[in-house]
Amino acid sequence: MLHRFYPDREADTAYEIDYEGLYRQGYRGIIFDVDNTLVPHGAPADERAIFLFNRLRSVGYQTVLLSNNKEPRVKSFSEAVGSKYIFSAGKPGIAGYERAMNLMGMTSKNTIFVGDQLFTDVWGAKKAGILNYLVKPIHPKEEIQIVLKRQLERVVLFFYRKQK
Repeated sequence: MLHRFYPDREADTAYEIDYEGLYRQGYRGIIFDVDNTLVPHGAPADERAIFLFNRLRSVGYQTVLLSNNKEPRVKSFSEAVGSKYIFSAGKPGIAGYERAMNLMGMTSKNTIFVGDQLFTDVWGAKKAGILNYLVKPIHPKEEIQIVLKRQLERVVLFFYRKQK
């Protein structure tokens, strides 16, 4: 039962993933969560995020930011990094993931998802058939509903890592 929440892959941060290697394997689109995946919750795009998106474009990737946040938050971040975006995405529902793939002209076979939460990001990507990376949250300060979900995530990750 818990397997549905297990990430396909893990990384410490979104910034250390071998995107060039994944490109050589045929991946061409990347969907990113924003808050606590690329920057701390509510923070603007920083130099590291801007550099990453420039690097991904130079490799040949299409990108979309997929967030459950409201448009002003996601739009300002997307403008700073030069990416398409979807706000109020309804993760873990698959409609936002499918819309993101359509925006990039991609399919689940050549798309990657990167996010920091199991029950929204990873579960939604898995339901959409997308290779997913779970990254560690960038900053410990989070909204109370996320703090509560993190407690449940610890249980799932315990069993995930135990079976590896």
